[in-house]
Amino acid sequence: MSDPLQSVREGRLLHLTINRPDKRNALNLELCRALMEAIDLASRDRSLGVILLTAAGKSFCAGMDLVEAAEGTNSNQANALHEQIFTFCARMEKPIVAGVQGAALAGGAGLVANCHVAVASPDATFGLTEIRLGLWPFLVFRSVAAAIGERRAVELSLTGRTFPAAQALEWGLIHEIADDAPARALEIARALAESSPTAIQNGLSYVNQVRGLSWEKAGEVARMIRDDVFGSDDFAEGVRAFQEKRPPRWPSLNEYRPPVPASLPADPSEAGPLPMSAPIPRDESPPGKP
Repeated sequence: MSDPLQSVREGRLLHLTINRPDKRNALNLELCRALMEAIDLASRDRSLGVILLTAAGKSFCAGMDLVEAAEGTNSNQANALHEQIFTFCARMEKPIVAGVQGAALAGGAGLVANCHVAVASPDATFGLTEIRLGLWPFLVFRSVAAAIGERRAVELSLTGRTFPAAQALEWGLIHEIADDAPARALEIARALAESSPTAIQNGLSYVNQVRGLSWEKAGEVARMIRDDVFGSDDFAEGVRAFQEKRPPRWPSLNEYRPPVPASLPADPSEAGPLPMSAPIPRDESPPGKP
């Protein structure tokens, strides 16, 4: 049996591929755990700069695995894992780029909404289809509403209708449409991997810290982080490169280059962002009991 999640390291880029094409890449516990562990380790690996998320087969992700859900076992594990997966964007200080083809429904739409940059193929379709099963997209709703607005997210949750890539672009769920979405997403991810780690990490940290704060408090955080970035070697190099009309050579890239040969994880014990989630829940039930 092939791994439900494939990972390939390319310098400062980690490429994760959801790999259950025969199940339309539905999210079962094994896949959820593998995905969360990979993202968690990557968040603490200082030599990684960006994560690319794609999927094998014709669909990006059709939501949760209904066969597993119908069995009703390990529901506590599933709830904990889903809570982590559908909120990882709110904790990440490294960009996640998605290349979406085919259907991204229910939890699949939630994954797209949790990526900082999303590129979709012209034939991609999206939807919050849980209502068709007598369910509501409880854990997915927040990230989708943050992307497209609460009123639109409520309407989609009520109707369960699907919509094409063109509407997803118009509403802000995705950022670009490309004939070869995974290839275009890879191009963007490679560019981000060579961008200033100092600017990206501090920028995403700012976005995460000010979420929900008052205007005044958000301004205080902005001034504090901005002062740090203004005093960084990367900013000084960026100004010099602009004046000299040449590409910048970011000093902080030298601090975050992966070891050779590269591997995942490089060394999560090294200094980096704090763990972004609680320990991944596992089934500790006695044999023969759920």
